[in-house]
Amino acid sequence: MKAVILAGGMGTRLSEETILKPKPLVEVGGMPILWHIMKIYSSCQINDFILLCGYKGDMIKEYFSNYFLHRSDVTFDMVHNTMEVHKRTSEPWRITLVDTGQETMTGGRLKRVADYLRDETFCFTYGDGVSDVNVQQVIELHKSKQKIATVTAMRHQSRFGILQIQDDQVHKFSEKPVGETNWMNSGFFVLDSRVFDLIDGDATVFEQEPLQRLVARNELAAYQHEGFFMGMDSLRDKKILEELWAAGKAPWKVWCDHENTSDRQYGLHRTHGSPTTEEILSGSRAHRP
Repeated sequence: MKAVILAGGMGTRLSEETILKPKPLVEVGGMPILWHIMKIYSSCQINDFILLCGYKGDMIKEYFSNYFLHRSDVTFDMVHNTMEVHKRTSEPWRITLVDTGQETMTGGRLKRVADYLRDETFCFTYGDGVSDVNVQQVIELHKSKQKIATVTAMRHQSRFGILQIQDDQVHKFSEKPVGETNWMNSGFFVLDSRVFDLIDGDATVFEQEPLQRLVARNELAAYQHEGFFMGMDSLRDKKILEELWAAGKAPWKVWCDHENTSDRQYGLHRTHGSPTTEEILSGSRAHRP
């Protein structure tokens, strides 16, 4: 199964960082937030990615073109003008980077890669949010419900879209209401290729007409996740994520650090006992060293 990740927005609320680089390359713990998201999927054996590039997309291409070199030991022989890259195991990733335009909206970006995803079920998420969600469980729910789309829903007072859910079925979707505490859209979708029929073109915002149409047709299921999710929308969010990582308490780190294995492969998926987003933001659990 492929994972499609939005990586083309300008990230205006994080302009101190994104004036120099695209938002998915803004770092947490010395690695781009995009890398963290890909590691989450890889921990569930999803290693085939399509990145929907736009703003400064060339920098994302350059990052991955040099990825193996930068993460390997290298010997430069200046006398003979040679370079030797010492073999080092890397992630088993296959990455397709697609230029989806500078001004294209979220739905339009997805529509532009329809030819890469014909007759496939695939994962889809935002390039700035991390979670300890078990993606395989989302996929299993999607298969059991046999809907066009499944969204991962989280409880949080949020700037994100609010979902009204009953029996794993979404009955109403409201995009970014103010001051509500409810189930929110946190991405980590699983989508059937029929979703492309609901997207009109570049100006389509995925969270508006397509999701509303899915709800109206009873075709949007919800995986209700009680664990951690956080989007990196501001310097404050970045600071919180950095502190969690530095303290060794990053709930979204569901992988281990050696040779393409994951905590989940060894039965170590750490959802139980992880702080929820609200607990972290309210300070009810310490997340500093």
